Amino acid sequence: MKVGFIGLGTMGTGMALNLRKAGHDLVVHDLDRARAEPHEQAGSVWADGIAEVGATAEVVFTSLPGPTEMRAAGHDLLGTMRRGTAWFDLTTNSPTVVRDVHADCREAGVELFDAPVSGGPKGAASGKLAIYVGGDPEVFARYETLLAAIGDQVLLVGDIGAGNTAKLVHNCASITIRAAIAEVFTLGVKAGVEPTALWHAMRQGAIGRARTFDRIGDRYLQGRFDPPSFALALANKDLRLALELAEQFEVPMRCAEVVSSDFQEALDRGWGSRDSQSPMALQNERAGVTVTLSAAEVQTVLDRG
Repeated sequence: MKVGFIGLGTMGTGMALNLRKAGHDLVVHDLDRARAEPHEQAGSVWADGIAEVGATAEVVFTSLPGPTEMRAAGHDLLGTMRRGTAWFDLTTNSPTVVRDVHADCREAGVELFDAPVSGGPKGAASGKLAIYVGGDPEVFARYETLLAAIGDQVLLVGDIGAGNTAKLVHNCASITIRAAIAEVFTLGVKAGVEPTALWHAMRQGAIGRARTFDRIGDRYLQGRFDPPSFALALANKDLRLALELAEQFEVPMRCAEVVSSDFQEALDRGWGSRDSQSPMALQNERAGVTVTLSAAEVQTVLDRG
């Protein structure tokens, strides 16, 4: 199968090299000609432009900086791609932009998938990536083996646009969690704990030893807050003590203050004896959405690893 790859940057270069290592014939392009050198050494063929990639390949991958670049690439590709060609956009992108370009692709007989990846440059080089795919499941099945050359977790998460929705949700969680971690580390160090000792202590505690998203399966995702594993009233006591410590040492705790406000709202509803994850249900109400899985659905996801 002739594979086209456009975008040989920090992420793209590792993914393209892994496709070549898997034995696929590659034609590659990047705005920076010098980036193609290791790919040509590995046996890939250089294309002078995006349109040439579209005319040559049976399936195309794009790994680009963002929505603007993806739209521009699509304009050039759709002028030369043959009907029946598949296009996997690996860019972290706007779901709205992806759906707009998808409509143009359908008119041209091209099947577009949004397929952003998670794992960073090291994962791109090693093939240890999660690929969040949105698009037609029947067409996806024909290319799943090809995608496995790029990532070890190839996940069809829904229709077109769903891949980027999942990626943006994942990255938003990661960024927000890091902000909370910065708060608590500055609190711990300013309150007198040596950074190395604090980091080691955090890694060995309940949160440090657990996969964060596994911990919500038993409670929040099932809407099951009774009986509690750790009661909200007790969790609130711990949070209040931490905020008192922060006030004593003049450490701003903006993330923790938001959580404290939610805890107080839940307590005002009489939820003190419910599980400490129960305030998460307040966000469901604000968003006007139900986030609930059955116990069997939770177990199925956990069993996948």
